[in-house]
Amino acid sequence: MSAPSAAPTAAPATDTGAGTTPATAVGTSTPARPVPPNRRMVAVVILIPIIAALALWAFAWPNARIAPRDLPLGVAGPSTAVAQVEQQLKQQEGAFEIHRYAGEAAARDAIEDRTVYGAVVVTQAGPKLLTASAASPMVAQLLQQAVTQQAAKEGVRVATTDVVATSPNDPRGSAFGASVLPLALAGTASGALVTLLGLRRGR
Repeated sequence: MSAPSAAPTAAPATDTGAGTTPATAVGTSTPARPVPPNRRMVAVVILIPIIAALALWAFAWPNARIAPRDLPLGVAGPSTAVAQVEQQLKQQEGAFEIHRYAGEAAARDAIEDRTVYGAVVVTQAGPKLLTASAASPMVAQLLQQAVTQQAAKEGVRVATTDVVATSPNDPRGSAFGASVLPLALAGTASGALVTLLGLRRGR
């Protein structure tokens, strides 16, 4: 018969002179240390401004590069003069979608019906630009800048008339736009609060 195998024995104790120190058991592993809450807090404090900066950049970048694209624009007046205006406007490729009208009254009706955002009316006194800031203050401003700059190249001054104006209490139509920033800040604050609550529960 074979001899029974010997059971594993613990390592002998070590005498250090100040008492006997038991040896450490073989095969044990040290558990991983949890991430300190302070480090998590620092990470949150650093990440929130970065996320806010990226959000602001995402909003500011399109506004900095905004330009008219296929903007519905009416042209009214004598056929010869209208043809010249169309050629001048077409120099800005892809900026305008031109609609012809018989006269100023028809152009005004089209603006009020929101068929076009504005119209260039050629009169004996010179060209006139009709806009509708109530439809979109930003579009009205872009339209005025584009038409005025193009007319300046030809040495012509353009008079501007706001056919459908914005409310006197909000001439720039900024009430809705101004509400976006508080909503964004509230969302950021809510996210930070949820994160902090999660950190406290994880302690």
